[in-house]
Amino acid sequence: MHNLLRPAVSLFVLLSVITGLVYPLVVTGLARTAFPEAAAGSLIVRDGRAVGSRLIGQHFADPKYFWGRPSATAPMPYNAAASGGSNQGPLNPALAEAVERRIAAFRAADPDNAQPIPADLVTASASGLDPHISPAAAAYQAERVARSRGLDPAVVGLLIAQYTEGRQWGIFGEPRVNVLALNLALDARR
Repeated sequence: MHNLLRPAVSLFVLLSVITGLVYPLVVTGLARTAFPEAAAGSLIVRDGRAVGSRLIGQHFADPKYFWGRPSATAPMPYNAAASGGSNQGPLNPALAEAVERRIAAFRAADPDNAQPIPADLVTASASGLDPHISPAAAAYQAERVARSRGLDPAVVGLLIAQYTEGRQWGIFGEPRVNVLALNLALDARR
């Protein structure tokens, strides 16, 4: 028995050190060298303080800010520790009720806006943490944000265009606007 136990424990300890310490340290070192911003969480820093990440949405409810996609994380929105979709299908009454509540909130925040509300403003993404909205969703909110801030809507439109990211490598995904970056740019205009 002793002849079998000693090599098994030795192999277990060796593989634990390799896969639990050596491999993660090597991969982390390579990532920090090749992609330093991404490896550090793609943080947005203002005045020496991290205010958020380019990769995780944040909750904005004030009318002077652009609002992102709804978060599927509960009870706290955009909680990266609870990432995941709502798993509600299109025939689920709970999803229909949630979408109706979100539509009502947009209508209440901007009652004069009769445009159709883009779907990404009333439906959560698969992760529940999406930091982006479509350019159409940003354009839908532009008048409300401009009015709340006392800005010319053309200025807000220029900021939306400036913060619209294209398709990745020109072919993957759709154009998108990072809500946190756009809201920080609006705050910087004071």
